[in-house]
Amino acid sequence: MKNNRFYKILPIAAFLFAFLGCTDLDEEVLDESLTGTGQAEVISGSIAPVYGMLRQVWLHTVNFGLQEVASDEGILPYRGGTDWFDGGKFIAIHQHLMTPTNSLVGDTWTYITLALSRAVLAEERLRLEVENGNSSAQDPLYEMIAMKAYLNMLALDNWGLVFKKNSSEELSEILRGQEAINYIETELLSVEDVINSDKGPGRMNKHAVSALLARLYLNAAVYRDPYGTPDFRSEDMDKVIQYTNNIIDGPYSLSAEYFELFNDDNNTNPEIIFSLDQRGVLETEHSRWAYWPISGDLIPRPEFPNTRGTDAVAVTPDFYQTWVDAYGDVDPADADARFFQENTIIPENLKDLKGVNPTNDENHFYSIEATDFEINRGILRNIIWGPRKDGGGNILTDNEGKVRIYPVINRRSSGADIRYVDHTLKVDFTTEGSLHNAGYRFSKYQFSRTATNCCSYSSVDLVLIRLGEVYLMRAEAKLRKGDNAGALADINTLRTSRNARPAQTPAPLNAIDLDILFRESGFELYWEGHRRTNQIRFGKYEDSWTEKTDTDVHKRLFPIPQRAMDGASSEPGFLVQNPGY
Repeated sequence: MKNNRFYKILPIAAFLFAFLGCTDLDEEVLDESLTGTGQAEVISGSIAPVYGMLRQVWLHTVNFGLQEVASDEGILPYRGGTDWFDGGKFIAIHQHLMTPTNSLVGDTWTYITLALSRAVLAEERLRLEVENGNSSAQDPLYEMIAMKAYLNMLALDNWGLVFKKNSSEELSEILRGQEAINYIETELLSVEDVINSDKGPGRMNKHAVSALLARLYLNAAVYRDPYGTPDFRSEDMDKVIQYTNNIIDGPYSLSAEYFELFNDDNNTNPEIIFSLDQRGVLETEHSRWAYWPISGDLIPRPEFPNTRGTDAVAVTPDFYQTWVDAYGDVDPADADARFFQENTIIPENLKDLKGVNPTNDENHFYSIEATDFEINRGILRNIIWGPRKDGGGNILTDNEGKVRIYPVINRRSSGADIRYVDHTLKVDFTTEGSLHNAGYRFSKYQFSRTATNCCSYSSVDLVLIRLGEVYLMRAEAKLRKGDNAGALADINTLRTSRNARPAQTPAPLNAIDLDILFRESGFELYWEGHRRTNQIRFGKYEDSWTEKTDTDVHKRLFPIPQRAMDGASSEPGFLVQNPGY
């Protein structure tokens, strides 16, 4: 009878985690560090599908896009009336008018629950290996317990629930509120003192577990009562400080060059604690966080002439204004090394474009070796420069074979009046604000130099937990306990550490409060998927910003997808829709 029941609901396994114990976990190994033979192959075959599924969870059109577009950080209009409408899912998420049928929410649910199901199966298989005497499976078992907790935290953050499941032959138990917190806490504490810390950032380790515990306690007030005013308990803040102290006193250090955190070789960056390792050999990696917001007319790597951006998410004018408010008359590009890094160096004699346009600029270029060209990083504004193609689709070069770098022509929305790509501050859901060039752009991640195609694939690890976030968590916990001096010291340590370009090193602050700390979290962590969670915790999520006026507190959580509700209908009461949907 039990097996019949589980076969009946197997088509909705991604939603209910109701699996047969014999489910096959054999898949391609997604990273060279997970290969092996004999007993090692059992371990690789168990954990690789879990880590591999993180790439799907953190796709631009899955959880990453959900976090960014729901916040005051990113906006994605219907570009030119031709691109990125996708059933209106991005517009609805940004306006907090989503419904249970929104596919951005639905896809995020699917991949998080699929990854969770793989973690459950991996834990089950590795536990059996340990019981059978395979000692090398012990630490990977701890990793899978931690991964299960991490994925459940994503579910708790998005939908206010977690899936308690320890065996593939049992139906998940849905937990909310304090019960959900207690379950995740128990899972993490069970491995905290035993999981190894001698692995690279692409694998769960002791310090990542400590960071997850700090995140859990920092957000506990929201998780306990997602629709009320958060009650930040002193004992929770003490635990945040305890765990962040352990990490800050550990082996990590802040990166002097901020953008090295997001470069090709960031797997060895000493600030990164946990990341999505993209140094695999099967070309399953992705560069979506890099190319998604970039102009579709910009060729970021001339070595790969067919690569380009997609003109998707732009910086909201509201988020940009936080930088302006912080630095006043000083351009934030000059005041803060995190805002901008100039890599495309335009010769002085070419900077003035008065009288220059795409019809007469044939000789208005400079030359550079293809492998030396690098686009600017940070937040891109106004006219951008890059390679150009001839009528046959070939990159234009000079007599020495070097690539010609021109102002980039706006071929996507210029119409008959051909002009340059000029990223404007204005971006919204009007016709003008939805043009392909509208909006400043995020350019945080490097387009990979070592991957075989810098857009389809990437060797740049996606950063999920790093020391900068840990300093911010400790500062917030101190501030909520009334230790303003301690919080200010942490923020100033973080700001002044970004000193590889001294002229742009952020100056220390003279004072700190919750609004300034919230602002600083945006400066440090933009385009890393944290903004929505931080807005909710700081009481900013019901504010108005560009094209968003909804103030319903129920929108702090997303709706449970309708297809999950329908799939669970055979189990009465198993899934209950979140209020407000």
